[in-house]
Amino acid sequence: MTDRQVGVHVSIAGSLAYAFDRARERGCDCLQIFTKNPRGWNAKPITNQEAEAFIHAAQEFTPGTVFAHISYLPNLASDKPSVYERSVEALCIELERCYTLNIPYLVTHLGHAGDSPQKGRARVVDAIDTALATSNAGTMLLLENTAGEQNSVGSTLEDLADVFGRCQQHERIGVCFDTCHAFAAGYDLRTEESVGEVVDLIHDEIRLSSVHLIHLNDAKGDLASKLDRHEHIGLGAIGVEGMRSVLLHPGLCAVPCICETPVDDRRGDADNVRFVRELMKKQK
Repeated sequence: MTDRQVGVHVSIAGSLAYAFDRARERGCDCLQIFTKNPRGWNAKPITNQEAEAFIHAAQEFTPGTVFAHISYLPNLASDKPSVYERSVEALCIELERCYTLNIPYLVTHLGHAGDSPQKGRARVVDAIDTALATSNAGTMLLLENTAGEQNSVGSTLEDLADVFGRCQQHERIGVCFDTCHAFAAGYDLRTEESVGEVVDLIHDEIRLSSVHLIHLNDAKGDLASKLDRHEHIGLGAIGVEGMRSVLLHPGLCAVPCICETPVDDRRGDADNVRFVRELMKKQK
């Protein structure tokens, strides 16, 4: 269990390559980044020098897997043509940036649909097929489950399975399982037994081998609250037993974990990474 990679989302301020120093400072052996400003559509091109520096830094950061996360604005399920077209373009750009940086995984939410979930899922499938068909191979797209907010697409395992199953390039698609989002959407993760039931559902709907990343986050909201608010590991509604049960489940024990937890006067990123490592050592 101690061989599992654990990390956090880190900043690229100043230089893409600075992400690795920030990850080391926090005790990480994997990391997640945005490759661009997450609050804007435009992306400054990556220079050859920047790419070479990042790739060299990544090679020095072993065994650390690098994950990128798509920016906040794209909505692959949008029923508004202008937003949808821009979102598909943004996904294509993000995949190409990952290819340039040799980043093996890009995480994306499926988005929100104003008309119907079914139509929204169909648009997501078309968006993914278009982006993968027009981008270089080498980066796997990870579909992240969402917290059940109004009009959201991808809050249920059935939603993810539907999109996953209808996309053309299955070998380039996987899943990022977010514990806070799952709990907020109604999947109980508070006990060893309930975690086992959820893992069985993942296996039945998607296959466990498709899960390449866990966003390990505790939850501020109650079960099925639809509240996407992350909490420090073990201090939220999922709790210590739930977090430990996710980490120690045999079906998930090799999957890297990225914590997207708060930074406040209670804990920082390094504290959560240390706490996760302690949980991984403790057998009941």
